[in-house]
Amino acid sequence: MTPRTRLGVLPGDWRLLSPAVGALALWMVLPLAMTLWFSFQRYNLLTPQLRGFAGAANYATLVSDPALWASIANTVVLVGSVLVISIIAGLLVAAIFDEPFSGRRMARLFVVAPFFVMPTVGALIWKNLLMHPVNGLFAAAARGLGMPAVDWFTDWPMASIVLIVAWQWTPFAFLIFLTAMQSIDPSVREAALLDGADWRDRFIHLVLPHLRRAIGIVAMVEAIFLLTVFAEILVTTGGGPGLATTNLAFFIYIKALLQYDVGIASAAGVIAILLANGIAFFFMRTVSRSIDV
Repeated sequence: MTPRTRLGVLPGDWRLLSPAVGALALWMVLPLAMTLWFSFQRYNLLTPQLRGFAGAANYATLVSDPALWASIANTVVLVGSVLVISIIAGLLVAAIFDEPFSGRRMARLFVVAPFFVMPTVGALIWKNLLMHPVNGLFAAAARGLGMPAVDWFTDWPMASIVLIVAWQWTPFAFLIFLTAMQSIDPSVREAALLDGADWRDRFIHLVLPHLRRAIGIVAMVEAIFLLTVFAEILVTTGGGPGLATTNLAFFIYIKALLQYDVGIASAAGVIAILLANGIAFFFMRTVSRSIDV
């Protein structure tokens, strides 16, 4: 047999893999390297004559900016709230669809549909058709019950963003959880039924332990993507009122494309990369620990 390397690759295979690996490295490393370089530069497009090495001045400016800490706090609130809502709602809906009922396949399509709606379109639907204080469906329902209509994006801006984003990501959690539930051995379910376990006992002592890995995977994937929520904020609140809904991604957008400060925006991008990698590392350790059990 032809000898292989420790990685299981034939000695000549690197020549076939190198173009793809090189392109992938450039695609990942080059933008990161440029971001790091600009983060140490004094580079504002409104004052192009003021250029040069800034050292850690951009990071010092960011650390002393209250807007950065407000955006980080909003990011944590947004990510944490959407994770809790989508995981709990996904578990409940998956538990319902795990039981046979008439029209289950068609109903499953309607439950999954929000995940395939573009974020901008979904946000506009919620803003104009559901949450509009005059013409929205929620306002009409409130008036029908004799209650005043709620101006969601003024009175409850962060809750509105959380609701929109959770609506988009709950189908993802539902699909993962339903797949995991249907992988449970039917003989185990039958044994639980023969032992007299009701639906609550089966869910707590049988389904939830089986879903531990799936919950960790859903939390990790959603947390990474939720750090980049942008379109929903742009088309609904614009980061306001004030900084009430400005997350880290929108803060970088303000610095880069509204204030044209590439250096500050790049430094904020580096902070966002560190935050994303920290969260990913935490969830990867959690998932790997659950797999080892």
